[in-house]
Amino acid sequence: MTRKPELKFWQIWNMCFGFLGIQFGFALQTADVSRIFQTLGASLAEIPVLWVAAPLTGLIVQPIIGHYSDRTWGRLGRRRPYFLAGALLATLALVWMPNAGTLWMAAILLWLMDATFNVAMEPFRAFVADQLPERQRPLGYLVQSFFIGAGAVVASLLPWILAHLGVSNVAPAGAIPDTVKYSFYAGGAALLGAVLWTVVSTREYPPEQLQAFDPSPARDALPNLHGIWRNGLAWLVAGVVVAVLIAHYGLRQEMYLLAGGMAVYGLLLIGYEMALKLRPVLEHKRGLLGHVLGDLRVMPAAMRQLAWVQLFSWFALFSMWIYTTATVAQVQFGATDVHSALYNEAANWVGVLFGVYNGCAALAAFVIPWMVRRWGLRVSHLVNLWLGGAGLVAFLFIRDPEWLLLPMLGVGFAWASILSLPYAMLSDNLPAEKMGVYMGIFNFFIVIPQLVAASVLGVLLEKFFHGQPVWALVVGGFSLGIAGLCTLRVRLVEAQPVPQQAT
Repeated sequence: MTRKPELKFWQIWNMCFGFLGIQFGFALQTADVSRIFQTLGASLAEIPVLWVAAPLTGLIVQPIIGHYSDRTWGRLGRRRPYFLAGALLATLALVWMPNAGTLWMAAILLWLMDATFNVAMEPFRAFVADQLPERQRPLGYLVQSFFIGAGAVVASLLPWILAHLGVSNVAPAGAIPDTVKYSFYAGGAALLGAVLWTVVSTREYPPEQLQAFDPSPARDALPNLHGIWRNGLAWLVAGVVVAVLIAHYGLRQEMYLLAGGMAVYGLLLIGYEMALKLRPVLEHKRGLLGHVLGDLRVMPAAMRQLAWVQLFSWFALFSMWIYTTATVAQVQFGATDVHSALYNEAANWVGVLFGVYNGCAALAAFVIPWMVRRWGLRVSHLVNLWLGGAGLVAFLFIRDPEWLLLPMLGVGFAWASILSLPYAMLSDNLPAEKMGVYMGIFNFFIVIPQLVAASVLGVLLEKFFHGQPVWALVVGGFSLGIAGLCTLRVRLVEAQPVPQQAT
């Protein structure tokens, strides 16, 4: 087997630089889309439903992009065509978003933004594993975390900065403030420019070279899918039971999304089993669905264990992204009118808070390697997740908005860790020829908790917390605590390489 050569630091820098632009756009989405929805007339109870299209899109797009990027090779290479296409489309969506005149148009544009972000973002994870030898992969993911934090700092702070430069921060009812509009325009330019830098400044190994680095022909064998109808039937029955309970207890209609997702997955498994019986050739010549179902069925043990870590981590993050603006406006600023200057001041301050946690994440990329050397990957991830959980719970007790800067430091460490350490734990356990599709499947465990959060958080707040959004952050904090405990269950195949400090 030929050893994959190590890359110089600036080569790793260039290959990860595109994430700066992608995260610039993604941070604008997480910090300002709830604000746009409320400005266009959405109630607090409607916001989770409006957000649900984003994770649902990721659930569909990510494995498709991963599957086809594993099988692509052309003049631009293997992964780079997807970076470029996603960046071009995402730029258009970013420029259009603050000009949405109606709530339904803003919801559609959120769906387009998230779909195109996923097209650009998903292959980047596999790109690092393609290009770097095992010893350098943790460093590669930490450099990505640095760029994610750096891009998000500027994006999150931009409306606040523009307001202090004299740009109008309020607008008539049904209109978006100029601070938000100009921030989204800048986001489109930053996204396209950063991705173009990576596309132009990097090269990729052709498929035959990657195969020489990691021959492993036995892992190309197709998994046996006969009998999956039993799993499918269980999921279908569970979805029907959940739907019946929702109807019986009169729960909110968005919970039908959860029941529907369970039932649809069950029907897919049952349908594929029936197709195998009618057309046995599918067992040897599968399409996209067959390959994804097969890879999902035989995913590595470490990936199954990390799935629980991701599920609880991203449930917490989604609760923070949806409800922080409403929480800070109500609790720390005492604002209820979404068109008032006080509400828009609170929304800008949320941008500052998000900028702080992303800035802390960028700095944490220099500290986490030391933590890993001292404590190992699993304990380091647990500590960082608990810091983030404590930060979210602190919103319940802090009344001075400036003191909210302190808990965001803990959230920043959790964010940096979530974006790097699970991938460092996972990548060495994946076959090189399926790196893209498995990274896409791994992102199921990012998307599914967001769907669950969008389905149940509104019900939880209404039934148990009198509609107070701060309790969504508290629930998210405890969810990060559970994610940390789940990290201790992860059993790695072999000792992980120690990340080098990103300097």
